Amino acid sequence: QLQASGGGLVQAGGSLRLSCAASGRTFTDYEMFWFRQAPGKEREFVASIRWNGGTTYSADSVKDRFTISRDNAKSTVYLQMNSLKSEDTAVYFCAARWGMDPTRPYDSWGQGTQVTVSS
Repeated sequence: QLQASGGGLVQAGGSLRLSCAASGRTFTDYEMFWFRQAPGKEREFVASIRWNGGTTYSADSVKDRFTISRDNAKSTVYLQMNSLKSEDTAVYFCAARWGMDPTRPYDSWGQGTQVTVSS
């Protein structure tokens, strides 16, 4: 089970940190992801992080502004979002996928947390 939090309303140029707490699983078995979905658009990949935090990937649209990290002791993944833009407005979802097989379906999704960036 995944529980996302940390969303809110922020002015353009501001920062937010999202958290996603996992329970009921061996957290280190899972690669963790952040996705987002803006109104009228499809869900899109934002960032991912392997089990040990040593390998991360980010979408080009957020590279150099967003940083994904994880604290395995707390079974939590974070998304630090800096220099926010109005186009970052979306519902942000965390997800977990067991192992490192990119063809495997995602095992769990969080409930989503709203991020609204005012210009």
